[in-house]
Amino acid sequence: MAAESIAMLPWTISSSIPSDHRLLPRGGLCVSQSHSSAAPSRNCVVARYSSTQSSLLFSKYSLRKCLRPLKALVASETLDIPTTPFTGDDKVGVLLLNLGGPETLDDVQPFLFNLFADPDIIRLPRLFRFLQKPLAQFISVLRAPKSKEGYASIGGGSPLRRITDAQAEELRKALWAKDVRAKVYVGMRYWHPFTEEAIEQIKRDGITKLVVLPLYPQFSISTSGSSLRLLESIFREDEYLVNMQHTVIPSWYQREGYITAMANLIEKELQSFDSPEKVMIFFSAHGVPLAYVEEAGDPYKAEMEECIDLIMEELEKRKITNAYTLAYQSRVGPVEWLKPYTDETIVELGQKGVKRLLAVPISFVSEHIETLEEIDVEYKELAMKSGIEIWGRVPALGCEATFISDLADAVIESLPYVGAMAVSNLEARQPLVPLGSVEELLAAYDSQRRELPAPVTVWEWGWTKSAETWNGRAAMLAVVVLLVLEVTTGEGFLHQWGILPIHR
Repeated sequence: MAAESIAMLPWTISSSIPSDHRLLPRGGLCVSQSHSSAAPSRNCVVARYSSTQSSLLFSKYSLRKCLRPLKALVASETLDIPTTPFTGDDKVGVLLLNLGGPETLDDVQPFLFNLFADPDIIRLPRLFRFLQKPLAQFISVLRAPKSKEGYASIGGGSPLRRITDAQAEELRKALWAKDVRAKVYVGMRYWHPFTEEAIEQIKRDGITKLVVLPLYPQFSISTSGSSLRLLESIFREDEYLVNMQHTVIPSWYQREGYITAMANLIEKELQSFDSPEKVMIFFSAHGVPLAYVEEAGDPYKAEMEECIDLIMEELEKRKITNAYTLAYQSRVGPVEWLKPYTDETIVELGQKGVKRLLAVPISFVSEHIETLEEIDVEYKELAMKSGIEIWGRVPALGCEATFISDLADAVIESLPYVGAMAVSNLEARQPLVPLGSVEELLAAYDSQRRELPAPVTVWEWGWTKSAETWNGRAAMLAVVVLLVLEVTTGEGFLHQWGILPIHR
């Protein structure tokens, strides 16, 4: 897995909400309707994977067989949004949440430690949770050299912070242009500026209404969920934050502006091919361990597939009916991940005679190690070796104007409900953006609540509570080892002191 990779988890969601109720399916953490019966709705080729099959399965679907009203998924005009600017005593803030990335090669190992020390990335059984940080230290040291090579190849560090800062500034400008005088903050989960740093600035600025906006289009426990869980723990312990009105936009893959922006980028890149209609559109999303899919239950996979359906629907409106497929990248370790895998799929497509491939990094809105190195270098090289002759790649959204403007609209649409919505009160919810407090949103997904350690940049040394704990555990382990040696060899202090009998 590339250094900025992170495990993400799919699940199947259902809801007993009446079909005529105006709620947006899977637009957020706990409002959804069953996705299993709704067929993708284009006359094009779709690759699906079944855990009982080792090959790609291709099926055709028709627009006329679509079982759900797509208009409800992408409409952005259904809320009654106030037309007057937000003024008065309220100070509006927007907190953008993202993964973070090492800015220099020296940052790589501590960044990896922060990543793998997160229980939402590596989930250990309760009995072995005390090994979380030692395991994170071991993995980060082991992986750092290879990860440094990847970052060196893209300029010596991740561009994620620079791009996210630019997105925050463009979002601020878009909000001000729409008469919302908001301040926009950036909080990273695993590197600077950490979420804690952003929260301290929010408090200093006296923000009274906060909209939390993860920069992940599709929700996953291990991306948006991990950031929100950390945010929850910060809120719970701070009197100022407890009293501050806030809400969350958990996912926004279904928004019209986002879908339009993605379709625009794909359409533009297709035109660079000599025969655009012969190009296979290759959606590559970040992967997730299969065990997370089956045991944790996460909407990522369902939201990802629906997102691609919506993008292809938009392209079909433009008379673009190319074949397409979806695969998952960035797996790591010996466990099975969500399939099909991107690398294996590229090889299979080459064997099937595909000559033109357009890669679409669907789960990323910013360029980083997984797009610049993993897709642009590793996968492109693999494609050329597999018989694919022409390779293209759609850029990440970055500061694309339609995308930024739509994020601003999402923030504005959420403001009337800041601090006013509860996840449990589904029937009272308005369409488009399901909202709720951080604590309620997290409770909807993961009942096994665990406190997350605050991000740290290095291993904890010194006379600290953590050091005392680990020193004690090391001492206990040493005692057990000595005892085993005494019993198995018949020699040692315990035998000399007469505590254990001497073997003759």
